[in-house]
Amino acid sequence: MKEIPPTPESFREIAAATDRLLTALAGLTDADAAAPSALPGWTRGHVLSHLARQAPALGNLLTWARTGVETPQYPDRATRDAEIEAGAHRPAAELVAGVRETAARFQEAVETLPDAAWQATVRPFTGELCTPKRILVIRLRELELHRVDLALGHRVADIPATARDIILDDVLGYYAAAADVPAFTLRDDTGAELARHGTGGPVVTGTRAAALAWLSGRSDGTGLSAATGPLPTLPRWL
Repeated sequence: MKEIPPTPESFREIAAATDRLLTALAGLTDADAAAPSALPGWTRGHVLSHLARQAPALGNLLTWARTGVETPQYPDRATRDAEIEAGAHRPAAELVAGVRETAARFQEAVETLPDAAWQATVRPFTGELCTPKRILVIRLRELELHRVDLALGHRVADIPATARDIILDDVLGYYAAAADVPAFTLRDDTGAELARHGTGGPVVTGTRAAALAWLSGRSDGTGLSAATGPLPTLPRWL
């Protein structure tokens, strides 16, 4: 379960990811927003509606850490999904403004969170117990991978190395704890071992970007190879 420290460097990573997303959205039209994203069943508007609502939802967890009063990220999945759907069909300018404004409030919230609150225990929507340091990883992950999901020409390979490696470590941590992961060893293109699951499986090799794209369901494994045959079939991530 990946966490990163609440340092100026970490805050800059999130701010830079936000800037990259907003730059990608420059000139977005209503037709663009209504077009399909790379996520099944979601338009680009759904992705943007989700990102705009995720920021204050993560802010709820920061409030929990700051006050000690349990404040769930979302009341339940049905409410979360209904809110995303309700916002998904707004004009592009409103969608982009929502992403921008909620991102700015989230950035301020993390940068002003008291030191003691960073040691508090909270529970994100995914169910794990963690400190707010994990919230930084979750937000960075969502900003970068959903920029890819918008299908506006950005790839996992376009994620800068520092952010990419934080997200890759997080996804690898998920699979390390997941059930039904087939046996395989994952190595990057320098030969460094990234993960080992079970024994006797294939050795999968490729760039870290290709590995992240595959593990996160953003590719079919393009750019990766397994010397003994096809890539293993992974359980769904998140």
